[in-house]
Amino acid sequence: MATNKIALIRYQTIDKCLQNRYRKWTLEDLIEKVSEALYEYEGITSGVSKRTIQGDIQVMRSDKLGYNAPIVVVDKKYYTYETEDFSINQSPISAADLDKMKEVISVMKQLNGFNYFEDMNEMIIRLENNLSKQNQQQISYIQFEDNPLLKGLEHLNRLYQAIVKKQPLLIAYQSFNNLRKAQAPKQAVYYPYLLKEYRNRWFLFCKSRKKKEFVTMALDRIVEFYELANEPFIEAHELDLEHYYDNVLGVTKSPNQREQRVVFKVDKKFADYVITKPIHATQKVIAEDETEVIFVMEVIHNFELEREILGFGEQIEIIAPRLLKKVIKARLCKAHEKYEQ
Repeated sequence: MATNKIALIRYQTIDKCLQNRYRKWTLEDLIEKVSEALYEYEGITSGVSKRTIQGDIQVMRSDKLGYNAPIVVVDKKYYTYETEDFSINQSPISAADLDKMKEVISVMKQLNGFNYFEDMNEMIIRLENNLSKQNQQQISYIQFEDNPLLKGLEHLNRLYQAIVKKQPLLIAYQSFNNLRKAQAPKQAVYYPYLLKEYRNRWFLFCKSRKKKEFVTMALDRIVEFYELANEPFIEAHELDLEHYYDNVLGVTKSPNQREQRVVFKVDKKFADYVITKPIHATQKVIAEDETEVIFVMEVIHNFELEREILGFGEQIEIIAPRLLKKVIKARLCKAHEKYEQ
């Protein structure tokens, strides 16, 4: 965002100059004032070029950032606003644009660990320039799931870049087991392949150099990590990473696991909730009557699947496979025993 900030300083400085109608502003005067502002706010000592200021004036004149500034040249020398009380800070934004911008900001806040939004630079400059001038507080009409105590988001962008650049990492990882035993984080070298989000928590799928096995790390358990520039990167050619998680609910999976045909039935009065919010993308209705609806899905049996099924309580019943049915029954019995004690 540094480029945005510097450009915004230039636009604001030119705007303030042109609002002062008690002085005639040459291009050299504007260059001098902008250079002073860049030094004052950013410590930039190299100044600014004539070509840059001319380009800034063209941008301010255009609709590129929504300014449409009526900048004119008087006597072929002096720059001013043709409209006496004009300012780019008063540049109107439609109500529809404002609503869209607020929604975009809300969405971007959910990805605040990333910084690859360079393609949105122009919109953000306009957004910063206009919305930052509004002092009136307004209710937020869109809310996202958020966990203010969640750790590890600061690692997102560096891990993403390491994956893209195929950079091995030395990771210090503090597992819950080590934490309970008051043990120090364990360091090891890993090859990162994929970032995965599940229930507002981020995970890194990678391979251990030492054990040659694939592991899934929670970002909130990563204490620190370092890029290893001289370490060769080992690809995961044996895996289809783009579809690796297609047959799983959550992130717990080993490469050799295969999905199972899970059949379950749901009370008729509750079935619409399961239909409109499927447990898994492969879920389908295969039968129904007046009292119940029967579903099937192709998914791996893991902890997350068990937890999801248990979350439905008495409104869902596993029909197949037998092992999953047995595990769910045992866990429900244990839960019942706790309440009986």
